[in-house]
Amino acid sequence: MRFLCRAGDTHHAWSLMENVIPTNAGPPPHQHPWDEAYFVIAGEVEFQIGERRERVRAGDFIYAPGGAMHAFHGVSQVAARMLIFDVPAHAEAFFRELHREVTEVPRDLAKLPAIGARHGLLFASRSE
Repeated sequence: MRFLCRAGDTHHAWSLMENVIPTNAGPPPHQHPWDEAYFVIAGEVEFQIGERRERVRAGDFIYAPGGAMHAFHGVSQVAARMLIFDVPAHAEAFFRELHREVTEVPRDLAKLPAIGARHGLLFASRSE
């Protein structure tokens, strides 16, 4: 993940990051109060936003409103690339802490729910 426009650059109004999504990889279902919009640059990504599932290809755009449970994972044979906009800019602080605290996978993944909660990001329970 690479931040192209950091939160501080826009007084936390929005941020822009570039993300590489390997095949079958992506975040688990989660929700947060900020909006996110995704533009796929290369490859294909399958999204679930609420009850809707959609396969998004290079050149496509998809929107996840704040509060919506959502997840995505790479589905192309090669890693997908996409731009992610978050409005207002909250994701950067979460990813900075995640990078500091989760240094060994899978051992440190147990820290993820608490880190997320500190930043307003909640992960779905396994039963959802």
